[in-house]
Amino acid sequence: MVGAAELRVSDARSIATYAVKPTDFVGLVPRMKVAEGDTVAAGDVLFCDKKDERIRFTSPVAGRVKAVVRGEKRLLLAVVVEKDENAAPTKVETKDLKEMMLQTGMWAMLRQRPFGCVANPDDKPKAIVVSCFDSAPLAPCPDFLLQGREEEFAKGVEALATLTSGKLHLCFRKDQKLMAAVKAGKNVECHVVNGPHPAGNVGTQIAKICPINKGEVVWTMNPQDIANLGRTLMTGEYCPEKVVAVAGPEVKAPQHYRVMAGACVETLVNGQQGRIISGNALTGTKIAADNFVGAYDSLITILPEGDYYDFMGWLMPGFNKFSFSRTFLSGFTACCKKTCAKLPKFMAPKFDTNTHGEWRPLVFAGEFERVFPFDIYPMQLIKACIVGDIELQENLGIYEVEPEDFALCEFIDTSKTDIQPIIRQALEILRKEAM
Repeated sequence: MVGAAELRVSDARSIATYAVKPTDFVGLVPRMKVAEGDTVAAGDVLFCDKKDERIRFTSPVAGRVKAVVRGEKRLLLAVVVEKDENAAPTKVETKDLKEMMLQTGMWAMLRQRPFGCVANPDDKPKAIVVSCFDSAPLAPCPDFLLQGREEEFAKGVEALATLTSGKLHLCFRKDQKLMAAVKAGKNVECHVVNGPHPAGNVGTQIAKICPINKGEVVWTMNPQDIANLGRTLMTGEYCPEKVVAVAGPEVKAPQHYRVMAGACVETLVNGQQGRIISGNALTGTKIAADNFVGAYDSLITILPEGDYYDFMGWLMPGFNKFSFSRTFLSGFTACCKKTCAKLPKFMAPKFDTNTHGEWRPLVFAGEFERVFPFDIYPMQLIKACIVGDIELQENLGIYEVEPEDFALCEFIDTSKTDIQPIIRQALEILRKEAM
Protein backbone atom coordinates (compact mmCIF):
# COMPACT_ATOMS: atom_id res chain seq x y z
CA MET A 1 0.00 0.00 0.00
CA VAL A 2 1.38 3.41 -0.97
CA GLY A 3 1.22 6.51 1.23
CA ALA A 4 3.69 5.69 4.03
CA ALA A 5 4.51 8.60 6.34
CA GLU A 6 7.65 10.58 5.55
CA LEU A 7 10.49 10.40 8.07
CA ARG A 8 9.88 13.80 9.63
CA VAL A 9 8.13 14.72 12.86
CA SER A 10 5.96 17.78 13.46
CA ASP A 11 5.30 18.87 17.03
CA ALA A 12 1.54 18.73 17.69
CA ARG A 13 1.61 18.77 21.49
CA SER A 14 -0.30 22.07 21.39
CA ILE A 15 -3.54 20.22 20.52
CA ALA A 16 -6.21 21.48 22.91
CA THR A 17 -8.39 18.44 23.60
CA TYR A 18 -7.59 14.86 24.66
CA ALA A 19 -9.65 11.87 25.67
CA VAL A 20 -9.44 8.49 27.32
CA LYS A 21 -11.90 6.01 25.77
CA PRO A 22 -13.11 2.99 27.79
CA THR A 23 -13.96 1.29 24.48
CA ASP A 24 -10.21 0.92 23.78
CA PHE A 25 -9.88 -1.53 26.68
CA VAL A 26 -11.28 -5.05 26.35
CA GLY A 27 -13.84 -6.05 28.97
CA LEU A 28 -13.64 -2.79 30.92
CA VAL A 29 -16.60 -1.76 33.07
CA PRO A 30 -15.68 1.82 34.09
CA ARG A 31 -16.50 3.61 37.34
CA MET A 32 -16.39 7.39 36.95
CA LYS A 33 -14.23 9.41 39.34
CA VAL A 34 -14.72 12.90 37.86
CA ALA A 35 -17.53 15.06 36.56
CA GLU A 36 -17.74 17.68 33.82
CA GLY A 37 -16.01 20.89 34.87
CA ASP A 38 -13.56 19.24 37.30
CA THR A 39 -9.92 20.30 37.19
CA VAL A 40 -7.39 17.48 36.81
CA ALA A 41 -3.61 17.16 36.67
CA ALA A 42 -1.76 14.82 34.33
CA GLY A 43 -1.97 11.38 35.92
CA ASP A 44 -5.15 12.11 37.90
CA VAL A 45 -7.72 9.31 37.70
CA LEU A 46 -10.69 9.87 35.36
CA PHE A 47 -12.28 6.46 35.83
CA CYS A 48 -11.25 3.05 37.12
CA ASP A 49 -12.10 -0.58 36.49
CA LYS A 50 -15.25 -1.40 38.43
CA LYS A 51 -14.02 -4.98 39.02
CA ASP A 52 -10.58 -3.87 40.28
CA GLU A 53 -10.29 -0.23 41.32
CA ARG A 54 -6.50 -0.47 41.48
CA ILE A 55 -6.53 -0.29 37.66
CA ARG A 56 -6.87 3.42 36.98
CA PHE A 57 -7.30 5.31 33.73
CA THR A 58 -5.77 8.73 34.06
CA SER A 59 -5.70 12.08 32.28
CA PRO A 60 -2.77 12.42 29.83
CA VAL A 61 -2.68 16.19 30.39
CA ALA A 62 -3.53 18.76 33.03
CA GLY A 63 -6.68 20.76 32.44
CA ARG A 64 -10.45 20.72 32.78
CA VAL A 65 -12.86 17.85 32.13
CA LYS A 66 -14.66 19.23 29.10
CA ALA A 67 -17.15 16.43 28.48
CA VAL A 68 -18.23 12.97 29.59
CA VAL A 69 -19.48 11.37 26.38
CA ARG A 70 -22.05 8.60 26.66
CA GLY A 71 -23.79 6.42 24.07
CA GLU A 72 -26.76 4.08 24.13
CA LYS A 73 -27.86 2.89 27.57
CA ARG A 74 -25.48 5.48 29.05
CA LEU A 75 -22.44 3.52 27.89
CA LEU A 76 -19.34 5.60 28.64
CA LEU A 77 -17.57 6.35 25.35
CA ALA A 78 -14.98 8.96 26.32
CA VAL A 79 -13.85 11.41 28.96
CA VAL A 80 -12.62 14.56 27.21
CA VAL A 81 -10.06 16.86 28.85
CA GLU A 82 -9.25 20.39 27.68
CA LYS A 83 -5.55 21.08 28.14
CA ASP A 84 -4.18 23.83 30.42
CA GLU A 85 -1.00 25.16 28.79
CA ASN A 86 0.32 26.65 32.05
CA ALA A 87 0.12 23.51 34.17
CA ALA A 88 3.30 22.15 35.76
CA PRO A 89 4.46 18.56 35.09
CA THR A 90 3.15 15.91 37.47
CA LYS A 91 5.71 14.47 39.88
CA VAL A 92 5.54 10.77 40.72
CA GLU A 93 6.44 10.08 44.34
CA THR A 94 6.26 6.30 44.82
CA LYS A 95 9.34 4.19 44.07
CA ASP A 96 7.60 0.79 43.83
CA LEU A 97 7.27 -0.10 40.12
CA LYS A 98 3.88 -1.79 40.20
CA GLU A 99 2.41 0.86 42.50
CA MET A 100 3.76 3.64 40.30
CA MET A 101 2.31 2.09 37.14
CA LEU A 102 -1.09 1.64 38.81
CA GLN A 103 -1.05 5.17 40.23
CA THR A 104 -0.20 6.91 36.94
CA GLY A 105 -2.40 4.73 34.75
CA MET A 106 0.53 3.21 32.85
CA TRP A 107 -0.59 -0.22 34.03
CA ALA A 108 -3.48 0.01 31.54
CA MET A 109 -0.89 -0.10 28.72
CA LEU A 110 0.14 -3.59 29.86
CA ARG A 111 -2.05 -6.19 28.15
CA GLN A 112 -2.36 -9.92 28.73
CA ARG A 113 -2.87 -12.89 26.48
CA PRO A 114 -5.23 -14.66 26.34
CA PHE A 115 -8.21 -12.28 25.95
CA GLY A 116 -6.28 -9.04 25.13
CA CYS A 117 -7.51 -7.27 28.28
CA VAL A 118 -5.56 -5.16 30.76
CA ALA A 119 -3.14 -7.31 32.77
CA ASN A 120 -4.19 -8.48 36.22
CA PRO A 121 -1.83 -6.96 38.85
CA ASP A 122 -2.05 -10.16 40.91
CA ASP A 123 -0.74 -12.38 38.10
CA LYS A 124 2.86 -13.44 37.54
CA PRO A 125 3.11 -14.05 33.78
CA LYS A 126 5.20 -16.88 32.33
CA ALA A 127 6.78 -14.28 30.00
CA ILE A 128 6.53 -10.75 28.64
CA VAL A 129 6.81 -10.41 24.85
CA VAL A 130 7.42 -7.06 23.14
CA SER A 131 7.25 -6.65 19.36
CA CYS A 132 9.78 -3.97 18.44
CA PHE A 133 8.61 -3.70 14.85
CA ASP A 134 5.27 -3.54 13.10
CA SER A 135 4.70 -5.32 9.79
CA ALA A 136 1.14 -4.03 9.23
CA PRO A 137 0.36 -1.84 6.19
CA LEU A 138 1.90 1.66 6.46
CA ALA A 139 2.95 1.01 10.07
CA PRO A 140 5.71 3.35 11.33
CA CYS A 141 9.14 2.02 12.25
CA PRO A 142 9.85 1.94 16.02
CA ASP A 143 13.49 2.87 15.28
CA PHE A 144 12.17 6.22 14.04
CA LEU A 145 9.42 6.57 16.67
CA LEU A 146 11.96 6.13 19.49
CA GLN A 147 14.79 8.12 17.92
CA GLY A 148 16.56 9.89 20.78
CA ARG A 149 14.69 7.84 23.40
CA GLU A 150 16.80 4.69 23.28
CA GLU A 151 18.02 5.13 26.88
CA GLU A 152 14.46 5.55 28.15
CA PHE A 153 13.40 2.44 26.26
CA ALA A 154 16.28 0.42 27.74
CA LYS A 155 15.38 1.62 31.24
CA GLY A 156 11.74 0.65 30.73
CA VAL A 157 12.74 -2.81 29.47
CA GLU A 158 14.95 -3.34 32.51
CA ALA A 159 12.11 -2.43 34.87
CA LEU A 160 9.45 -4.42 33.02
CA ALA A 161 11.57 -7.58 33.16
CA THR A 162 11.18 -7.65 36.96
CA LEU A 163 7.42 -8.27 36.63
CA THR A 164 7.69 -11.76 35.14
CA SER A 165 8.72 -15.10 36.58
CA GLY A 166 10.23 -15.99 33.21
CA LYS A 167 11.90 -13.78 30.61
CA LEU A 168 11.12 -10.59 28.76
CA HIS A 169 11.42 -11.36 25.05
CA LEU A 170 12.15 -8.54 22.57
CA CYS A 171 11.54 -9.22 18.87
CA PHE A 172 13.41 -7.19 16.24
CA ARG A 173 13.97 -7.14 12.51
CA LYS A 174 17.51 -7.89 11.36
CA ASP A 175 19.87 -4.88 11.67
CA GLN A 176 17.32 -2.86 13.66
CA LYS A 177 19.08 0.03 15.43
CA LEU A 178 16.87 -0.18 18.52
CA MET A 179 18.30 -3.62 19.32
CA ALA A 180 21.69 -2.05 20.12
CA ALA A 181 20.12 0.01 22.93
CA VAL A 182 19.05 -3.08 24.89
CA LYS A 183 21.38 -5.31 26.86
CA ALA A 184 20.32 -8.93 26.77
CA GLY A 185 20.81 -10.58 30.15
CA LYS A 186 19.39 -13.08 32.58
CA ASN A 187 15.82 -11.80 32.29
CA VAL A 188 15.93 -10.17 28.83
CA GLU A 189 16.24 -12.11 25.58
CA CYS A 190 16.41 -10.67 22.05
CA HIS A 191 15.09 -12.44 18.95
CA VAL A 192 15.49 -11.67 15.25
CA VAL A 193 12.27 -12.19 13.30
CA ASN A 194 11.94 -12.40 9.53
CA GLY A 195 9.03 -12.75 7.16
CA PRO A 196 6.04 -10.78 5.86
CA HIS A 197 3.01 -9.68 7.84
CA PRO A 198 1.88 -10.91 10.36
CA ALA A 199 5.48 -11.48 11.51
CA GLY A 200 5.24 -8.20 13.46
CA ASN A 201 2.12 -9.24 15.37
CA VAL A 202 2.97 -10.05 18.95
CA GLY A 203 0.64 -13.05 18.79
CA THR A 204 2.72 -14.60 16.03
CA GLN A 205 5.87 -14.08 18.07
CA ILE A 206 4.32 -15.55 21.23
CA ALA A 207 3.25 -18.63 19.29
CA LYS A 208 6.85 -19.23 18.20
CA ILE A 209 8.65 -18.27 21.44
CA CYS A 210 6.36 -19.26 24.33
CA PRO A 211 3.00 -20.73 23.25
CA ILE A 212 0.12 -20.19 25.64
CA ASN A 213 -1.67 -23.16 27.16
CA LYS A 214 -4.90 -23.03 29.13
CA GLY A 215 -4.31 -21.34 32.49
CA GLU A 216 -1.11 -19.56 31.39
CA VAL A 217 -0.65 -15.81 30.93
CA VAL A 218 1.73 -13.76 28.79
CA TRP A 219 1.93 -9.96 28.95
CA THR A 220 2.67 -7.52 26.14
CA MET A 221 3.40 -3.79 25.89
CA ASN A 222 4.08 -1.32 23.06
CA PRO A 223 7.64 0.05 22.67
CA GLN A 224 6.57 3.70 23.04
CA ASP A 225 4.72 2.91 26.26
CA ILE A 226 7.87 1.18 27.56
CA ALA A 227 9.86 4.33 26.74
CA ASN A 228 7.32 6.42 28.66
CA LEU A 229 7.73 4.07 31.61
CA GLY A 230 11.51 4.50 31.41
CA ARG A 231 11.20 8.28 31.27
CA THR A 232 9.03 8.35 34.39
CA LEU A 233 11.54 6.16 36.24
CA MET A 234 14.45 8.39 35.15
CA THR A 235 12.89 11.84 35.64
CA GLY A 236 10.09 11.26 38.16
CA GLU A 237 7.63 13.03 35.84
CA TYR A 238 4.55 11.54 34.20
CA CYS A 239 4.48 12.42 30.49
CA PRO A 240 2.57 9.98 28.20
CA GLU A 241 4.00 11.18 24.91
CA LYS A 242 3.98 9.33 21.60
CA VAL A 243 4.76 9.81 17.92
CA VAL A 244 1.83 9.04 15.62
CA ALA A 245 2.05 8.51 11.86
CA VAL A 246 -0.72 9.80 9.58
CA ALA A 247 -0.64 7.82 6.34
CA GLY A 248 -2.78 6.51 3.51
CA PRO A 249 -2.97 6.15 -0.28
CA GLU A 250 -4.46 9.62 -0.84
CA VAL A 251 -3.05 11.57 2.10
CA LYS A 252 -1.52 14.75 0.68
CA ALA A 253 1.38 15.02 3.13
CA PRO A 254 1.80 11.78 5.10
CA GLN A 255 4.09 12.38 8.06
CA HIS A 256 4.65 11.81 11.79
CA TYR A 257 3.36 13.97 14.65
CA ARG A 258 4.55 14.18 18.24
CA VAL A 259 1.47 14.26 20.48
CA MET A 260 0.30 13.43 23.96
CA ALA A 261 -1.68 10.20 24.36
CA GLY A 262 -5.35 10.47 23.41
CA ALA A 263 -4.91 13.55 21.19
CA CYS A 264 -7.77 14.76 18.98
CA VAL A 265 -7.04 13.75 15.37
CA GLU A 266 -8.78 16.74 13.78
CA THR A 267 -5.55 18.74 13.57
CA LEU A 268 -3.60 15.72 12.35
CA VAL A 269 -5.91 14.80 9.44
CA ASN A 270 -6.21 18.47 8.44
CA GLY A 271 -9.50 18.14 6.54
CA GLN A 272 -8.38 15.06 4.58
CA GLN A 273 -11.35 13.28 2.97
CA GLY A 274 -11.88 9.53 3.35
CA ARG A 275 -12.36 6.96 6.08
CA ILE A 276 -10.25 7.74 9.13
CA ILE A 277 -8.98 4.68 10.99
CA SER A 278 -7.21 4.70 14.34
CA GLY A 279 -4.70 1.91 13.74
CA ASN A 280 -3.83 0.08 10.55
CA ALA A 281 -6.08 -0.77 7.61
CA LEU A 282 -6.46 -4.40 8.67
CA THR A 283 -7.30 -4.14 12.38
CA GLY A 284 -7.95 -0.45 13.10
CA THR A 285 -11.13 1.24 14.34
CA LYS A 286 -13.14 3.68 12.24
CA ILE A 287 -13.35 7.09 13.93
CA ALA A 288 -14.70 10.54 13.09
CA ALA A 289 -12.46 13.52 12.33
CA ASP A 290 -13.17 15.00 15.77
CA ASN A 291 -12.40 11.73 17.59
CA PHE A 292 -9.20 10.75 19.38
CA VAL A 293 -6.13 8.54 18.89
CA GLY A 294 -6.65 5.03 20.29
CA ALA A 295 -4.84 4.15 23.51
CA TYR A 296 -2.64 1.49 21.86
CA ASP A 297 -2.33 3.07 18.40
CA SER A 298 0.61 4.88 16.80
CA LEU A 299 -0.92 5.13 13.32
CA ILE A 300 -3.82 7.00 11.76
CA THR A 301 -4.74 5.50 8.37
CA ILE A 302 -6.93 7.35 5.88
CA LEU A 303 -8.47 5.25 3.11
CA PRO A 304 -10.67 6.37 0.19
CA GLU A 305 -14.29 5.38 0.69
CA GLY A 306 -15.30 2.45 -1.51
CA ASP A 307 -18.91 3.54 -2.00
CA TYR A 308 -19.12 2.58 -5.68
CA TYR A 309 -19.97 -0.41 -7.86
CA ASP A 310 -17.48 -2.03 -10.23
CA PHE A 311 -18.64 -2.00 -13.83
CA MET A 312 -19.11 -5.66 -14.86
CA GLY A 313 -17.43 -6.72 -11.60
CA TRP A 314 -15.14 -9.73 -11.89
CA LEU A 315 -15.60 -9.89 -15.67
CA MET A 316 -13.16 -6.99 -16.06
CA PRO A 317 -9.39 -7.71 -16.34
CA GLY A 318 -8.68 -5.99 -13.01
CA PHE A 319 -5.15 -4.73 -13.67
CA ASN A 320 -5.14 -2.62 -10.49
CA LYS A 321 -7.08 -4.95 -8.18
CA PHE A 322 -5.11 -6.82 -5.55
CA SER A 323 -5.82 -10.50 -6.20
CA PHE A 324 -4.75 -13.19 -3.74
CA SER A 325 -6.50 -16.00 -5.62
CA ARG A 326 -5.46 -14.71 -9.09
CA THR A 327 -9.05 -14.03 -10.08
CA PHE A 328 -7.80 -10.92 -11.90
CA LEU A 329 -4.86 -10.38 -14.23
CA SER A 330 -3.05 -8.49 -11.48
CA GLY A 331 -2.43 -11.85 -9.84
CA PHE A 332 -0.30 -12.92 -12.79
CA THR A 333 1.66 -9.69 -13.16
CA ALA A 334 4.23 -7.92 -11.04
CA CYS A 335 1.35 -6.20 -9.23
CA CYS A 336 1.41 -8.62 -6.30
CA LYS A 337 5.17 -9.19 -6.30
CA LYS A 338 6.71 -5.70 -6.30
CA THR A 339 6.18 -2.53 -4.34
CA CYS A 340 3.48 -0.26 -5.73
CA ALA A 341 5.97 2.56 -6.24
CA LYS A 342 7.75 0.54 -8.97
CA LEU A 343 4.60 -0.17 -10.98
CA PRO A 344 2.89 1.92 -13.67
CA LYS A 345 0.00 3.88 -12.23
CA PHE A 346 -2.66 1.88 -14.11
CA MET A 347 -1.26 -1.36 -12.61
CA ALA A 348 -0.72 -0.18 -9.03
CA PRO A 349 -3.24 -1.84 -6.68
CA LYS A 350 -6.02 0.48 -5.56
CA PHE A 351 -6.86 -0.01 -1.90
CA ASP A 352 -10.04 1.48 -0.45
CA THR A 353 -12.93 0.33 1.74
CA ASN A 354 -14.87 -1.43 -1.03
CA THR A 355 -15.37 -5.15 -0.33
CA HIS A 356 -15.90 -5.92 -4.06
CA GLY A 357 -18.76 -8.27 -3.33
CA GLU A 358 -21.51 -9.11 -0.88
CA TRP A 359 -21.61 -11.41 2.14
CA ARG A 360 -22.04 -15.10 1.33
CA PRO A 361 -21.66 -18.44 3.18
CA LEU A 362 -18.14 -19.55 4.08
CA VAL A 363 -16.22 -20.94 1.14
CA PHE A 364 -13.79 -23.78 1.92
CA ALA A 365 -10.94 -22.93 -0.44
CA GLY A 366 -7.93 -23.60 1.84
CA GLU A 367 -6.80 -19.97 1.51
CA PHE A 368 -6.72 -19.12 5.23
CA GLU A 369 -3.95 -21.63 5.93
CA ARG A 370 -1.70 -19.78 3.43
CA VAL A 371 -1.73 -16.56 5.47
CA PHE A 372 -2.28 -17.89 9.00
CA PRO A 373 1.10 -18.44 10.74
CA PHE A 374 -0.08 -20.45 13.77
CA ASP A 375 -0.08 -24.23 14.04
CA ILE A 376 -3.88 -24.03 14.18
CA TYR A 377 -6.72 -24.86 11.79
CA PRO A 378 -8.21 -21.37 11.25
CA MET A 379 -11.40 -22.33 9.39
CA GLN A 380 -12.32 -24.98 11.96
CA LEU A 381 -11.67 -22.54 14.82
CA ILE A 382 -13.83 -19.86 13.19
CA LYS A 383 -16.66 -22.38 12.78
CA ALA A 384 -16.33 -23.45 16.43
CA CYS A 385 -16.60 -19.79 17.50
CA ILE A 386 -19.69 -19.25 15.35
CA VAL A 387 -21.56 -22.23 16.86
CA GLY A 388 -20.28 -21.50 20.39
CA ASP A 389 -18.61 -24.87 21.00
CA ILE A 390 -16.26 -23.93 23.85
CA GLU A 391 -14.66 -27.36 24.23
CA LEU A 392 -13.83 -27.48 20.53
CA GLN A 393 -12.48 -23.90 20.66
CA GLU A 394 -10.11 -24.88 23.47
CA ASN A 395 -8.94 -27.96 21.59
CA LEU A 396 -8.27 -25.84 18.49
CA GLY A 397 -6.15 -23.26 20.36
CA ILE A 398 -8.47 -20.33 21.07
CA TYR A 399 -6.27 -19.15 23.97
CA GLU A 400 -3.35 -18.46 21.61
CA VAL A 401 -5.15 -16.04 19.30
CA GLU A 402 -6.56 -12.54 19.20
CA PRO A 403 -8.79 -10.99 16.51
CA GLU A 404 -5.79 -9.25 14.88
CA ASP A 405 -4.28 -12.66 14.13
CA PHE A 406 -7.20 -13.31 11.74
CA ALA A 407 -6.96 -9.95 9.95
CA LEU A 408 -5.31 -11.38 6.84
CA CYS A 409 -7.85 -14.20 6.73
CA GLU A 410 -10.59 -11.59 6.81
CA PHE A 411 -8.87 -9.54 4.09
CA ILE A 412 -8.61 -12.42 1.59
CA ASP A 413 -11.90 -14.10 2.55
CA THR A 414 -14.01 -14.81 -0.52
CA SER A 415 -17.10 -14.88 1.71
CA LYS A 416 -16.58 -11.29 3.04
CA THR A 417 -17.12 -12.55 6.59
CA ASP A 418 -16.30 -10.24 9.52
CA ILE A 419 -14.03 -12.76 11.20
CA GLN A 420 -12.41 -10.51 13.82
CA PRO A 421 -15.69 -9.71 15.65
CA ILE A 422 -16.49 -13.45 15.70
CA ILE A 423 -13.18 -14.22 17.42
CA ARG A 424 -13.60 -11.31 19.86
CA GLN A 425 -17.10 -12.44 20.85
CA ALA A 426 -15.86 -16.00 21.49
CA LEU A 427 -12.94 -14.73 23.60
CA GLU A 428 -15.26 -12.50 25.62
CA ILE A 429 -17.46 -15.48 26.50
CA LEU A 430 -14.39 -17.41 27.66
CA ARG A 431 -13.04 -14.42 29.60
CA LYS A 432 -16.32 -13.96 31.49
CA GLU A 433 -16.46 -17.66 32.33
CA ALA A 434 -12.87 -17.54 33.62
CA MET A 435 -13.58 -14.61 35.98
